[in-house]
Amino acid sequence: MPADGRSVGEARHRVTEQLSTWGIDPDGCDVAALVVSELFTNAVVHTISRVITCKLVATSDQLVIQVTDDGNGHSAPSPRRAGLDDEEGRGLMLVKTVSECWGVGPAEGGDGRGVWAALPGQARV
Repeated sequence: MPADGRSVGEARHRVTEQLSTWGIDPDGCDVAALVVSELFTNAVVHTISRVITCKLVATSDQLVIQVTDDGNGHSAPSPRRAGLDDEEGRGLMLVKTVSECWGVGPAEGGDGRGVWAALPGQARV
């Protein structure tokens, strides 16, 4: 998808739609949508990218979400403590809180990097 703020909502919608077809319960879809929103927004805001991709991998005990940019950011993503009045800076803390684990690595086959989060097994409806 284009590395544009308008793509965040579309990415969230596509992920929710796909997970619903896989039988993931609504709460699991909501958590995944939150993670996608945060990771996709970070890629838009903090990298120099033209395209951002999102990959989903579901197993019986985990859902892995990976958002990959094609550009370079100023620094590696890391959670920070936002102040009470800060309007930004809570995204990765949210991802860290709802995920079993998360991480950052180089993009496969090119420039950029992938940020991923593993969510606990999601109930199927």
